[in-house]
Amino acid sequence: MDANSRFPARLPGPAISSIVENSESDPLPSLSDLHDCEPKLEFDDTELLTSAPLEKDVMVGDFVLADDSDLENEEPNNPLEDDFEELREQSENTPSVLKQNKCDFLGTDKQGRHIFGIYASRFPEKSQLEGFVREIIKEIEPFVENDYILVYFHQGLKEDNKPSAQFLWNSYKELDRNFRKNLKNLYVVHPTWFIRVIWNFFSPFISEKFRKKLVYIASLDELRQTLGLDKLKLPDTICDFDDKLNPSRNRANPAAASASATPNGRTTMQFGVPLKFIVMHSPCLNSIPPIVRKCVDSLSITGVIDTEGIFRRSGNHSEIMALKERVNRGEDVDLSDVNVHVIAGLLKSFLRDLAEPLLTFDLYDDVTKFLDWPKEERSRNVTQLIREKLPEENYELFKYIVDFLVRVVDCADLNKMTSSNLAIVFGPNFLWSGRNNTSLDEIAPINAFVDFVLQNHKAIYLIDVNQRTVTVD
Repeated sequence: MDANSRFPARLPGPAISSIVENSESDPLPSLSDLHDCEPKLEFDDTELLTSAPLEKDVMVGDFVLADDSDLENEEPNNPLEDDFEELREQSENTPSVLKQNKCDFLGTDKQGRHIFGIYASRFPEKSQLEGFVREIIKEIEPFVENDYILVYFHQGLKEDNKPSAQFLWNSYKELDRNFRKNLKNLYVVHPTWFIRVIWNFFSPFISEKFRKKLVYIASLDELRQTLGLDKLKLPDTICDFDDKLNPSRNRANPAAASASATPNGRTTMQFGVPLKFIVMHSPCLNSIPPIVRKCVDSLSITGVIDTEGIFRRSGNHSEIMALKERVNRGEDVDLSDVNVHVIAGLLKSFLRDLAEPLLTFDLYDDVTKFLDWPKEERSRNVTQLIREKLPEENYELFKYIVDFLVRVVDCADLNKMTSSNLAIVFGPNFLWSGRNNTSLDEIAPINAFVDFVLQNHKAIYLIDVNQRTVTVD
C-alpha cells in the first residue's frame, strides 16, 4: 500500500468555511463525527503562512483562520518561538542513546495513574514517523486499560521531523478506543505560539470533555507540582531550556522537597511519611496503618469488592485530597458513604505517598531482574526477597494488601480485575527507583513480580516466619 492510499488527501469532516470545499464527492459526515476530535499539537510549519500576520482571514493549509479577538490579543513574539532555532541545535546535540527510547514512564500521579513522557526531540525524520508512533503505541498499550496521562515535551522539534496535520489525524483515528477514553490529561510542556493558534482554531469543533484534557505547562516546576512528582528525571536539554525560559526558578531540589514533606511535629500524619513513623505514632495492629485497614475493610464488602473497574478507575481527586488532609490532622474519617473509587484511590495514594516504596529501594535492583530469573527459581527467589529482605513493618503491610488483592482477583468475573490487571495498577505504587525515573523496561519486571506474588501467594506465605506480635500502646 503506497503512502497516497494510506493517507487520504484531506482531513475528514465538513468544510470549515465557504472558502474551503471538500474535493470528495462522498456525503459529508455529521457534526457528531467530530465530537472526539483532538487538536493537532504540532505539524509542519510550512502549512501556516508565518510570513504574513494574522488578519481577517488567513489560510492555514486546508483551513481558514477567521478573525478572532483572542488571537489578536495574543502576544506574537513568544519567547519560545524566538528561541526555536536554538532548540533545534540543542536537540541535534542530544546523545543518541536518549533517542533509542520512544517514550518514558515518568511514574504515577497523585491519583496513582501512570504517566508517560513523549519527547519531540526524539522524533525521527518524517519518513520514519509512522513506525515510531506504532512503537510508542506498542510500548504503552498494556497500560491503557487503566486511566493514564501523557506529557508531551515540545522542546527540540526540528524542521525535518515535524509530523503533518494529515499524519496526526490518521494516527489518532487508528488508536484503539481505550487510548482515547482512558487518557485523562494531555500536558503540553513549553507550548509554542503555533500550538496555541491551532488549539484556538479547533476548540469550537471538539467536545468540551476533550478540551478539559489538554493543559499547557509553562515550566518544569509547574509540571512537578501538577503531577505530584518531586523527583522528575528529564533530558538535560529540556532542563537547560526550562532554566533559560524561567531564570528566576531553580530546578527542583529533591532533598529540599523531601524535607518539606517531613511531619513537622504532627504525629497524626499517615500520608507522605515513612511507614516506620506511622507504626511508631499510630495505633497500628500488626504494623497495618489505621487508614489502610479502613480502606481495605470498606472495599471488602460484598457489592463493593466486585465493582467493575475497581482500582482501574480514578476517584474524585478533590475528595481524595480532602480525606488525606483529614486523616493527617488526626480525624477519624468515616468511609461508609464514600464512593468506591475514591476509597480505592485513597489506598493507592497512601502507597504512592510513602517516603520510601513499600518494597523498599534496596529490593529495586533484585525485583527488576525478575524476568531474567529461570522460571524454576522464581518461587524461591521471590519468597526469599519478601521474607528475608523486607523490614518487619513492610513485610506485614505488603502481606496484608496482597491478601486483600487476592480476594479482589477472586471476584474478577464481576470486577474484571485479574492479577495481571492489578499488577499493572499496583506495581509502580509498590516499588520505584530512588535514583531516577523507572523506565518502561524496568516497569515490566516489577509488574510481573507483583503478578507472580498474587498468583503464588499461598506458597510464598505458607509458613509466615516473619509474623510477630506487635504491642499497641
